[in-house]
Amino acid sequence: MKQHFFHTYPAINNALSKVNQTINDRITIKNPQLHDALQQMASNGGKYLRPAFFLLFANVNHQTADEQEKLIKIASSLEVLHMATLIHDDIIDDSPKRRGAVSVQAAFGKDTAVYTGDFLFTIFFDLLVEAMTGSPYLTRNARTMRKILTGELGQMDNRFDLSQSLLDYYRNVNGKTAAIFSLAAEEGAYFGHGDRRTINLAKRIGQNIGISFQILDDILDYSGDERLNKPVLEDLATGVYSLPLLLTLQNHRHELEPLLAKKHQMTIEDMEKVQKIVITHGGVKQAQEIATKFTQKAQTEIDELADKHTRKMLKLVAKKLLTRVN
Repeated sequence: MKQHFFHTYPAINNALSKVNQTINDRITIKNPQLHDALQQMASNGGKYLRPAFFLLFANVNHQTADEQEKLIKIASSLEVLHMATLIHDDIIDDSPKRRGAVSVQAAFGKDTAVYTGDFLFTIFFDLLVEAMTGSPYLTRNARTMRKILTGELGQMDNRFDLSQSLLDYYRNVNGKTAAIFSLAAEEGAYFGHGDRRTINLAKRIGQNIGISFQILDDILDYSGDERLNKPVLEDLATGVYSLPLLLTLQNHRHELEPLLAKKHQMTIEDMEKVQKIVITHGGVKQAQEIATKFTQKAQTEIDELADKHTRKMLKLVAKKLLTRVN
């Protein structure tokens, strides 16, 4: 599990280790292919940002042992949900890699990948029922799943669509990425016994950081290289027109349209030309500036939080998001 965002902070790192252990304890199944696929996905784990946001807002280290156990389960559910959506995303996009390694669908086939993602959803539900019985946040989680799906469907509908607007882009991002960050922060504040103001503030912070995170991920599609965990130009190849490209289209459509009109017939050379146009005309730079604005907005809201430790950790995460490379 990559925890380079948190390794210098033992308190949150220790809690995330418990999340990691909880997930490993749950991903057991007799089917050998699913077992291997689950183990591969878990061993290539990400930064655990979503459970970390939850645990920070929940002030996990100041709760009772029973409450901590419940919080670890909820934090684990967030990561499991994220893992399931990644596997299904890779199936849809036919992605060969995930987190710098061979993707589940590439290694084990699409059938096994679908079942693996579905199995993770069952773990997600199990964890929620165990930790949230009687809580209004069971409904909140269900609505978030619907929002994620709506965002993914919106992105699918916009594939290769040159008429896609910035509003369409932000609507999809709010669903497919920001929704989980927003949920993690909001329910963290709720289960950490925060007041209504803190819960609403946490929700906004999660949303703004989630949007910033996605924009930075989109930037990597144009400005990354082979050392990065996200393949370069993968979104472009699948017709996903993200923020750097949409911004460039506003003033340089005449250069881009002949290339983009080829859709699935675009060659590597065509895509590299698009990449050069986007970078040369400042699409990446503009997107970076917008990501910075969302991050700064989140930082301003973080300053309104009452807990000093939470403020410090969240500001660290927000700052590092601006320089992340994978």
